[in-house]
Amino acid sequence: MVPVSEDRQLTRVVVLASGAGTLLQAILDADDPNYAVVGVVTDKPCGAGDRAAESGIPVEVVPLTGDRPRTEWDERLRETVAAMQPDLVVSAGFMKILGPRFLAGFPDRVINTHPALLPSFPGAHAVPDALEHGVKVSGCTVHLVDEGVDTGPILAQSAVPVLPEDDVESLHERIKTVERRLIVELLDTVDPADVRGTAP
Repeated sequence: MVPVSEDRQLTRVVVLASGAGTLLQAILDADDPNYAVVGVVTDKPCGAGDRAAESGIPVEVVPLTGDRPRTEWDERLRETVAAMQPDLVVSAGFMKILGPRFLAGFPDRVINTHPALLPSFPGAHAVPDALEHGVKVSGCTVHLVDEGVDTGPILAQSAVPVLPEDDVESLHERIKTVERRLIVELLDTVDPADVRGTAP
């Protein structure tokens, strides 16, 4: 874990995750980054939460259950993340759509990684969709999150060639390798003063 330094203005990052946490691990493992992960929030117990806990990073679980309105979950998620005082929120394999009540708490400060070259192949099946369409080049995108599905402004992209022998698993694994590098590079170039100026 990179500690938050009093002498160095690091961008405070909260990561949202739902799975194994390999993207989170890449963010944590970056060499001398200009950001600090100050919290991880998951929607269920998962590997990402375990990785954060092992690194001494606070972890909160905000489960989405069917017995309460979705808007209530949005509010609880927003309150949980806001308490960690992030400059940026990174959706890193978070398998829930972020609602308008959550996004309103962090205007232009929530970013997401997506395993395709948006605007092509938005949604949860980007890699199989790309293979089905027979594209020769795919890749990954980092974008701001808005109320649409993978429709927010694009911040960075990197291409990944599709090989003749590729299946969904092999292509996705190569995209993930590039995705980890891309998100770290982007986070490392963010000026904390810029995002802090937009804080509510």
